[in-house]
Amino acid sequence: MGLELRRRRAFDGLEAVRAAYAHPLAPSCTELDCMRGWLSPATVAFAEQRSRILGIGADRVLISAGTIDEEIYGRALADSIGLAFETLTGATRTSCPLDDERLLGFVAAGMMPFIVDGELRLVVAPRELAARRIIDLKQSRPELVARLCLTTEERLRTFVERHCAAALGKYTVHALAKTRPDLSAGPEGERISAAAWLVLAGLAGVSLLAIGGPLALPCGLVVSVLFWAWIGLRAYGVAAGHKEPSTKPAASDLQLPTYTVIVALYREVVAVEGLLRSLGELDYPREKLDVKFVVEPDDAETRRAIELHSRGQNVDIIVAPDTGPRTKPKALNAALPFARGNFTVIFDAEDRPEPDQLRRALHAFRTEGRDVACVQAALTIDNAADGWLAGMFTAEYCAQFDMFLPALGRLGLPLPLGGTSNHFRTAVLRAVGSWDPYNVTEDADLGIRLARHGYRAVAIGATTYEEAPARLGGWIKQRTRWFKGWMQTWLVHMRHPARLYRELGLPGFLAMQLTVGGSVFASLVHPLMLASLLKTTFAQEASSAGVVLFSATAMLGYGVSGALSVAGLARRKLTRHAWVLLILPLHWLLLSAAAWRALFQLIRRPYYWEKTEHGLARRTRRPTTPKRSRTVIVGPRRAAAVNTAAARGWNRN
Repeated sequence: MGLELRRRRAFDGLEAVRAAYAHPLAPSCTELDCMRGWLSPATVAFAEQRSRILGIGADRVLISAGTIDEEIYGRALADSIGLAFETLTGATRTSCPLDDERLLGFVAAGMMPFIVDGELRLVVAPRELAARRIIDLKQSRPELVARLCLTTEERLRTFVERHCAAALGKYTVHALAKTRPDLSAGPEGERISAAAWLVLAGLAGVSLLAIGGPLALPCGLVVSVLFWAWIGLRAYGVAAGHKEPSTKPAASDLQLPTYTVIVALYREVVAVEGLLRSLGELDYPREKLDVKFVVEPDDAETRRAIELHSRGQNVDIIVAPDTGPRTKPKALNAALPFARGNFTVIFDAEDRPEPDQLRRALHAFRTEGRDVACVQAALTIDNAADGWLAGMFTAEYCAQFDMFLPALGRLGLPLPLGGTSNHFRTAVLRAVGSWDPYNVTEDADLGIRLARHGYRAVAIGATTYEEAPARLGGWIKQRTRWFKGWMQTWLVHMRHPARLYRELGLPGFLAMQLTVGGSVFASLVHPLMLASLLKTTFAQEASSAGVVLFSATAMLGYGVSGALSVAGLARRKLTRHAWVLLILPLHWLLLSAAAWRALFQLIRRPYYWEKTEHGLARRTRRPTTPKRSRTVIVGPRRAAAVNTAAARGWNRN
């Protein structure tokens, strides 16, 4: 049989199964019939009741609870309906007729065409209601079910990771560069346009000329106008205020979709236990959570910590390909092909999201419109009392996530997303090329890219608590990475200014210049403007116009930024930390130091990722979440007995 014919039959078979899955289901939980002899009546009754509440199979309830093992169940189900259970352990790559790229696209559906004993079959890893549907199809379409084999999610993922490692590596590193090379910051992307470099050089020249000489005043006026535009956009955040949703999310558990949670971890042994605890406190059915932790190949310690602390929880561990730059966006790309959820959220190792965040994000998706591709949750600092740096971080985050980003979202302008607590429509995330692995602020870049594809992002008040660097060395490294990434983002999107203008429109184009480029520009020129102010003030040929211009610009910048921070602090009832705004000029000078450091690093080491250390916080202001009652389905001994006994009876292959 030719390769193309096999591929065509594989697609036809898959579409037939998908079409058959659309027929109405039997009301009873027939998927548990193969296990009833090993489970107590109370366990079966609970699983069936929860199945009806959630709209998923009773088998998924028990597997998610750790009561039965997924492979033990898969073997039992296969045995009961006369199907083979495919381990995939000795299978070769030629057993699957799909090319690597198509296989990566199919694996998210939990199916894979596979040649068994010379016959083309569909290997299926049952999820949600799949087991019950297969049993129903056995009665109505036995000829179709005969073409199926069963396996597990883990075995399917392992097969793909083993035989498609090169394709996975290419996907994580080159997916964006392949589809939109003009939007990739990597070496395979298009070169930065001469126009963008000229603009950057011109701004630097204007800033340097503004220090002195006859051009000081006109050059200073140009810089001040640009600076005022940046200030004006932030002033809108103060004027617009904050609007909470008028209604609370009221979706029932039955209506909730599967939600994928991706966390990229590198040397985060200390943070793993607290992270898992926080994810366990999410007010979302565990059966509908698809949690994926991504680790680096040389980080065995973090992987062991995840395995140790995640016992009894459904957590998939994915190893990022050892190719390309070692960055967070590359790690996130490694997990995306395996994401099962309709929606995907990104968290960081130190994150502590409020329990209702996922439900509130879904509420925003449902009420804001189909063109909303991303919902940004608010970030706030957990260790605000750990010194003035952490306090200033708190004020900044209150201004950015509680005031500024919600205002931009209401205007429909591009959002420079935060690095975590971004909720996406998974299909849209894949369609726009996912994250740029070469951009060290992949969040800001993705926010602009979504807008260029015609999608909107909105901000909500659901909070994620984060740890801020309280030591100057760690703070400088983190801010250097942020500034470098914003520079990358601005340079990439300004490769073709005319095209950017057409895709974003005038308001979006200007907003991108001010939110991304303006933040960098303001930090780069700030010390130069202060130097010009001092020289103009104390020089013998002092110009009163220059003194007024530079003084007004500096005071306006401090005033608007301070007002935005105070408004955000007041909203969170954190005005006790407002005292740090008295040293705002010092903070801006530190920002300038980080911006200039980033500019030099952009030239020398553009893709270098300076990691932020976590687990250093001394004090916390995060409210303690009361422990939620957990229903015990069966005890550990009973669960072990079920799995052991089942293994004896169904351990084939």
